[in-house]
Formats: sequence, C-alpha cells, structure tokens
Amino acid sequence: MKNRNLFAALFAAALLVMLLGRHAAQEQAQPLPRILVSTDIGGTDPDDNQSMAHLLMFSDRFEIEGLVSSPSYGTGSKEEILRMIDLYERDLPRLRERFPDLKSPDALRAVTKQGRRGAAPLCGYDAPTEGSELLVRCARRDDERPLYVLVWGGLEDVAQALHDAPDIAPRIRVYWIGGPNKKWSVNSYLYLVEHHPDLWMIECNASYRGFIADNRDSSRYHTGYYDYAIRGAGALGADFADYYKGTVKMGDTPSLLYMTGADPADPAHGGPGGRFEKLAFSPRTIFRRATTAQDTVALYSVVDWRFEGPVIDRPVGTPVLTAEIDRQTWEGYYLGEGRYTLRYAPKGPASLTYRIRSEIAALDGLEGAFTVCGAWPGVRTAESFPLGGSWWTDCADPALFGGPWHGFRTVADHREAVLEEWAARWNALKE
Repeated sequence: MKNRNLFAALFAAALLVMLLGRHAAQEQAQPLPRILVSTDIGGTDPDDNQSMAHLLMFSDRFEIEGLVSSPSYGTGSKEEILRMIDLYERDLPRLRERFPDLKSPDALRAVTKQGRRGAAPLCGYDAPTEGSELLVRCARRDDERPLYVLVWGGLEDVAQALHDAPDIAPRIRVYWIGGPNKKWSVNSYLYLVEHHPDLWMIECNASYRGFIADNRDSSRYHTGYYDYAIRGAGALGADFADYYKGTVKMGDTPSLLYMTGADPADPAHGGPGGRFEKLAFSPRTIFRRATTAQDTVALYSVVDWRFEGPVIDRPVGTPVLTAEIDRQTWEGYYLGEGRYTLRYAPKGPASLTYRIRSEIAALDGLEGAFTVCGAWPGVRTAESFPLGGSWWTDCADPALFGGPWHGFRTVADHREAVLEEWAARWNALKE
C-alpha cells in the first residue's frame, strides 16, 4: 500500500511538472506585443533618455516596429535615439550573456525615423513625415495583433497618420503620456477628439507621476537608486548619470510597463503601467472675452479664448499673436472674419495670468487671469467633445491620488518591484 501511494504521489508530481513545463512553453510561445514609440527625446526633458535606456534593456519583451522622434517642443531628433542605440550596442554582448533575446541594434536603427519637428498648426496636422508614414505602414500590416503606439511627447505624428490614413484607427491602440505634453500638442489633440473620438486611447495625464522618484527620499528606490543599481554598469549606466544627476524620473516608462501587465487590452484591469477608467468627454471651455481669476477651468482641459478684431487679409490658421502663460510663450491664430483664437491646456492646479502681444492693435496688450482647479475631467460644457467607449484616463478615486495627481498609486505601488527587476539587468553589466 505504501509503495502504491508513493507511486501515485510521484506520478502526480511528474504530471504537475509536465503541465507546468507545458504552460511555461505556451507562455514563451505567446507573440510579443507590437509597439511603436513616439518620443521627444533630446528635447528639454531628459527623462525620455532614461525611459529609452529602460526600453533598450528590456527590448526582448516587445516587437519594436518603430522608434519615432516627434518633438512638438524643443530640439529632439532621431539622432538622439540613434546615439542611445549606439550605447546599447556597446553593452549588448554582456547583456546577452543573460538575456539572449535582446534586439539587434541594426534592427532598431532600421525602424528609427524622424517625425514632425514642432507643434502642428491650428488644424492639428500638416504634412506626412517619415514617422507618420512608418506608423501607417505598421498599422496596415497583415497581423491580428493591434499596434500599440506609445507616445512620450506630442501627438503630431499620430494625428498626421490618422488624417492621412483614417482606416488605421481600428488597428492601433494609443497610450499617451499627456499632462504637460498636452499643452504643447493641443492642436493635434483637438483634431483627434473631434475627428477620431472612437480611437482606442489611454490619456494618461497624471498616473505616470507615480514612477518619478521622490527627491526627499534618499532610499535605494528614489535618489539612491543610481548608487544602488546603476553606477559602474556599462555605457548606458555612465550615460544615465547625465540625466538629473542619475535620479530616476522616467515619466514615460509607465507606457512600457503597461504592455507587460496581465491584459493590455483592458485598461481597467490594472498593472505596473497604471489602471484607467473610461472618459466620456474631453473638456473644453471657450471664453469669448478676457478672463479673470474668478474664471475656473479643469486641469488638463482645453481652454480656448476667442477674441474679436479687425478683418485681415490672412489665411485661416495664420499665427498672429503670442501670449505668455506660466513663463512660456504660446501662439494664437486667425480664424477668419475678424475672429482670433488662443488655446492652452494647463498641466496642474494653479492661478495663472496671460498677456497678449500682437501687431494687431486691437489685440496687443490684452491681459487676464484664470484659475485651474484640481478636477478632471471637471464639468461638461457645451463646447466639450463627446468620446466613444474606448477612451480611457486616470482613475478619479481619491484613495489613488498622490498629492493632486489622479491615479498616482496605480503606478507607484508597482515601482519598487519594477526597479528591482531592472537592477538585475544593470547587474549583468557589472559582472
């Protein structure tokens, strides 16, 4: 009897090992997610360089179909992507000793393209770019898997691709790091919500902040991470010290982490890249006058001032004014028939002022103020844009906030585990 029981136990154990092995093999055989990354790397915020280092070191987890330079603001370029690939190539022999499926540098260079430089004009699109054309080709490939477009900067190349090839809309899924990027890309954003409201879109305006290091915390998961994991780790590690003195910001990395979650097709499911809820409308408020501090708008919403002035002999969309808001300068445009517009998307709660400069005397010197409240999406106005059932944004549950930031905890709660996993890859460069 004892021998029979022992045999049964051994058989069950062997069966379990076989099934687990089969399951692991099936998981290994699962096709990698298709991604195209649009980045403003090389511009004013070097966190894109940090996130690019992370992508390259985990390139074995993705089918990377495009790396597109899309700087709606600043001096980003595809040359900066190529420079990062060069660093990766120097480290690759040691990394491949432990992670043999990391992507070939030449394969990555082949899909690195230049997108639009600078913000789109009033209509939200302009002319095709290498980047927008690559996006269209990738989306049209005969592949049952959707193409995930991970946007770390402006939406210009996404808007251009959808304008030129609207048939690709059902074939792509966009995860956009919005927030501050929204103000630079407001024209392209408005084009998308008006003309492609049924687009599958994650508009991540705040959750990504859960990955940014707390400068008040010197632990190994915050300002101490460089010394803990990166110092002395190859060419990429030496380069990392040039960004925020090695302090991890990586506000774009949650888009990559989202792809490694249990079910990227379901934004409500949650994972290391955040958890999201449906957005029924995109808020916009039109003011047909100069505003005062008593005029309140929601953060991340589109504020659109309309001014009356003389009829001028200029095409619709001509930039005819500038306004300084929050220490930065923004263009305003001619709408025709003596009407003018200025658009802005505030990145956080604030009390802001503006002053207009223009060669048009009726506009020059106009000034005002407005207040940005912490609500998102805030109150639906008559000028807001209705969205389809596939547009998602940060969770509104106050328990998930970090300070004023919606959805913060949906990313922050995974941060330490992600950094520990990355530390293992940095260590491979030290061995």
